Amino acid sequence: MLSEQSTPVIRATLPAVGAAIEDITDLFYRKLFDAHPELLRDLFNRGNQANGAQRQALASSIAAFARTLVVHPGTLPETILGRIAHKHASLGITSDQYKIVHKHLFAAIAEVLGEAVTPQVAAAWDEVYWLMANALIAIEAGLYAQSGAAEGEVWQQMTLVERSAETPDTLALTLRPTDGTPARPFRPGQYVSVQVQLPDGARQIRQYSLSCAPGHPEWRISVKRVGAGAGPAGEVSSWLHEQARVGDVLTVSAAFGDLTLADGDGPLLLASAGVGCTPMLAMLHHLAATGSSRPVTVVHADRTPADHAHLDELRHLVDALPHAELHLWYEESDAQAPTATSPARVSTGRADIGTLPLPHDLTAYLCGPLPFLRTVRGDLLHHGVAPRAIHYEVFGPDLWLAAAQ
Repeated sequence: MLSEQSTPVIRATLPAVGAAIEDITDLFYRKLFDAHPELLRDLFNRGNQANGAQRQALASSIAAFARTLVVHPGTLPETILGRIAHKHASLGITSDQYKIVHKHLFAAIAEVLGEAVTPQVAAAWDEVYWLMANALIAIEAGLYAQSGAAEGEVWQQMTLVERSAETPDTLALTLRPTDGTPARPFRPGQYVSVQVQLPDGARQIRQYSLSCAPGHPEWRISVKRVGAGAGPAGEVSSWLHEQARVGDVLTVSAAFGDLTLADGDGPLLLASAGVGCTPMLAMLHHLAATGSSRPVTVVHADRTPADHAHLDELRHLVDALPHAELHLWYEESDAQAPTATSPARVSTGRADIGTLPLPHDLTAYLCGPLPFLRTVRGDLLHHGVAPRAIHYEVFGPDLWLAAAQ
């Protein structure tokens, strides 16, 4: 809980800090990387730094955390903290690194806001920072303990035993621990980090959802090549597509992520777009393997059937569940889904959840690009689904997190 002396200071200065927060985080990252260039080279996503996504995500999370302390005293934004903590654990972040962040973040605050940062203001925002940092450190300590790893020591060596092209832009990679032990357990919907050494010597890290069933001796990830567009082409996805070969050894983290399938027998909605199908595949594999009789509505949107990774696998999994139905949307008007044994409703255009007869008591899991998530979440809320029953995963920095609270 924010102290009595700091609460009015944060309430009074939050608008000014909020208005300048992106300038603050931009300067923070510049200071951080000037002092520690190895962090940009070997830890932070250089693509997200280049396009500004990481700066925006940090800014929104800090502002949302401070706002929660003021508007809802005695509570913490658990969704924000949990999502950040899982990402940090998958990167092997340690508690000592929060001291480094603190140093350069507060130097940036002082430089951007100047004389407005009185000792009283600095002390109040220092309290906010350490409330957030210590909450994250505690959650991350629990995650490390659950994975059986010491703080930050989440990495293992895995051998690539199979690669298959699911679409022209999506590659499935099957991985097995090099020490001969079975792959670690994970919860359906979780992701792993993959670290690769690039030609310039940088060791860049990216997260990929596990697209297989838990409990098998191998893991599978599905990697979509990120092409150049509004930002640079994906360094790691391109390297994996072009360089990774069967027999290669990759550095892979333990599994983390809070978009996980909860136990129960209530109705489910699994809605995805593009490569967002991957955590849904793990959930469906688990439901099929456990003989689930839950009502399951599966929705997927893609550009064309040819762009839809794991399409046949998806249809067979839905077919294996007695109370599951599949709805597919493809953007191209002449797109026709391949014939399969399982029935599916195939439509043209963008996914429209509002046309489906969904029960109000369902639990929804969403994964895909931000516009897709916004639209589907909005439709579900309009349909009467409780916000707490809507869970989502977005690949990359979560620019939607604060707004979705």
